[in-house]
Amino acid sequence: MTEAAEIEAGGRRVRVSRPDKALFPESGITKRDLAGYWAKIAEVALPHYRDRALSVERYPDGVGEGGFYQKHVPDHWPDWIRRAELPKEGGTVVHAVVEEAATLVYLADQGAITPHLALARLDAPDRPDRLVIDLDPSDDDFAKVQAAARAARDLLAALEARAFVQTTGSRGLHVVLPLDRSAGFDEAREFAQAFAERLAAGDPERFTTEQRKAERDGRVYLDVQRNAYGQTAVAPYAPRARPGAPVATPLDWDEALAAGTGPRDWDLRAIPRRLGQKADPWAGIDRHAVPAEALARRLAALD
Repeated sequence: MTEAAEIEAGGRRVRVSRPDKALFPESGITKRDLAGYWAKIAEVALPHYRDRALSVERYPDGVGEGGFYQKHVPDHWPDWIRRAELPKEGGTVVHAVVEEAATLVYLADQGAITPHLALARLDAPDRPDRLVIDLDPSDDDFAKVQAAARAARDLLAALEARAFVQTTGSRGLHVVLPLDRSAGFDEAREFAQAFAERLAAGDPERFTTEQRKAERDGRVYLDVQRNAYGQTAVAPYAPRARPGAPVATPLDWDEALAAGTGPRDWDLRAIPRRLGQKADPWAGIDRHAVPAEALARRLAALD
């Protein structure tokens, strides 16, 4: 096994140790492949990552072995990786911040498979600019997830808001709404909960806001719990620690709702080719930011 390799990313050369180490053994995807993936797609991914606190799922021995979730930056990480110290209950935590392609390649060297991002930017960490509705299925019927996504999109459109969508790389979809940061997390979450309850009431046979899995009865769970300070969402274009290295992929709505679409249809090997043929569906997402409090008023006015 090769002891080390260097990968060029954004003007830096990043050392990748044990580049032939299989991170996804069943697919033959190595640490070199993961690092190369980030180097190829960083230009598209970086606008979604910059100015956000980062947390990562690390699998140093590959996804077939135990992994762990990491927020705090170890002291030995390079000093050119940006840090941000944010308050948490009982203290602070120092997060990494992805500002350049080389950071993503370095994370691959550390066995970091999946980056997760804060829902607020660093200059106002208590004021979210993303609201996430996680459509979590109780079974493998993805058509129900698509129905929930369509209903969420249409209701948001009725509230004069444009929704965005991505696969989670697991079993569901995320419907994402850009916010203008005029409200705090409490107000955003209150709106999200009311929104989810209205969706569930409109189709109680297929959708639910019931947190207990035993009570969902095969319905899609409309999960808004991550809309809180310190919570994160899986990053756009993040590989997941699943067989085949599926990727959380931003989609056009036509793609997301097409018959036959699945939540793991795009993987680490397919994304660079996809982005070479198609623009990022989330490009310019911030131009569509809306105020959470105005949305809450419009939702209440529908009653």
